[in-house]
Amino acid sequence: MPSSPRPSFRLISRRSAALSALLAAVVAIPLTPAASAASSASAASAASASAADARCAGMHRLRVPGAQHQVAACLDDLTTAGTVASGHTNPADWQGLHAAATRNPSGVPGIQIDGYFHDTSTFNPTHGWNHDAQFVIRLPEKWNGGLVVAGAPGNRRQYANDFTISDYVLAKGYAYASTDKGNVDAGFYHDGKRPGDAILEWYRRMTEVTVAAKATVARRYGRQPRRTYAMGISNGGQLVRWALENHPELYDGGVDSEGTYWPPGKRRNALTYLPVALREYPKYRAGGDERAHAAMLKAGFAPGSEFLWEFNYTVLWDGTQRRYREEVDPGFDGDLDAGIPYCASGTPGCDADYDYFARPKSVHDAVTRASHSGRIGKPLLTVQGTLDTLLPIEVHGDAYADAVRGQGRGALHRYYRIEGASHLDLEYDMFPDRMRPLLPCMRSAFEALERWVDGHRQPPRSATIPRQTTGDVVNTCSLSRPST
Repeated sequence: MPSSPRPSFRLISRRSAALSALLAAVVAIPLTPAASAASSASAASAASASAADARCAGMHRLRVPGAQHQVAACLDDLTTAGTVASGHTNPADWQGLHAAATRNPSGVPGIQIDGYFHDTSTFNPTHGWNHDAQFVIRLPEKWNGGLVVAGAPGNRRQYANDFTISDYVLAKGYAYASTDKGNVDAGFYHDGKRPGDAILEWYRRMTEVTVAAKATVARRYGRQPRRTYAMGISNGGQLVRWALENHPELYDGGVDSEGTYWPPGKRRNALTYLPVALREYPKYRAGGDERAHAAMLKAGFAPGSEFLWEFNYTVLWDGTQRRYREEVDPGFDGDLDAGIPYCASGTPGCDADYDYFARPKSVHDAVTRASHSGRIGKPLLTVQGTLDTLLPIEVHGDAYADAVRGQGRGALHRYYRIEGASHLDLEYDMFPDRMRPLLPCMRSAFEALERWVDGHRQPPRSATIPRQTTGDVVNTCSLSRPST
């Protein structure tokens, strides 16, 4: 849900350096062994350039519908193994989302299109554009007929899913598209005119990039994608849910990994348990206050997640509460801009004392505008960790599964509660003896979705999946409960 701590990093967009035309220079030189080797290398370079030209023929005629600006590049590798070096991604965008030992495929040549749609906000500085509604579209040379669309998790930018989702689906042959959701970074709540507008723009941008990517894929390959899937993590999972509820005609299914759930009206959400955490955790940390501990559990935090509370308090809870509260309830703290960081309970306008249920109806109406109904129209697989300490599973995953069933759409949903996983897979690296990462389970869910949509096999039943403790925990995940 939040942005990860981000080092100062200026992404410089650059094209691959032009290959030197050495052949003409060596023609008149006697071919000593060294010169012969240089000639061979130059010929190979020229052949490589020629192959790239053929591979990306017509690249500059590809226009992304609705794009105000775009830049296309022919790349030898669209995965992060290549784009980090070429400047076509930003590692800071995906910091913390995967475990250190995660293995990713590489070696997928094709076309990358970066650009932006019309927008009036300027939070996203990527490429020096200082323009929001930025997107990336990747078109692999060897296409399997499908398209995967994602929205950025937290308040990150358009490259945030590059390591977790893009690499994986590109290697399977899918085209890929992602959006920055129209407003990024810590001040996202400044966008829009009414409370909730920034979040509503996320949904609109997800639809926008999907429609544009479908048309771009059709122009590149000469036919519409056979399958279009939505995938997302955290706030990206929130977009997947909304997309399948409101525009199921655009997709064949989706995978929601630990998505944020905003129920309508006066019901539990992130703004009901985060103030409790900010108020009660310092008491618990100071001396094991049992009343404070009980209040945390009552708010929705999972028993057994206590060892993760310090990290979440230090890095995630405070900023998340203040900024999302400012987005839907800017009047709570008067003229303050997203409150007072780590304020003590009792301080005027302190988010540790925020009471969502006692706020005016206008606040609940703002949340309702951005809420989910559970009325999905296409198959959806959800994975979430039982130790999620930013979006506690009781308040988010469990509650959303109940909403889907309440709408009579349970047959379209599978829900896998992954024991030992939390919100950021970097937490697994901190406590590998107590946890497991969630990313491999998201990838297993995508493979199950493919089989389901293509009619080959129903996914495993919804279940709580015991923590895997043997084998390659970082790169494998079975969604079937082991037989006893």
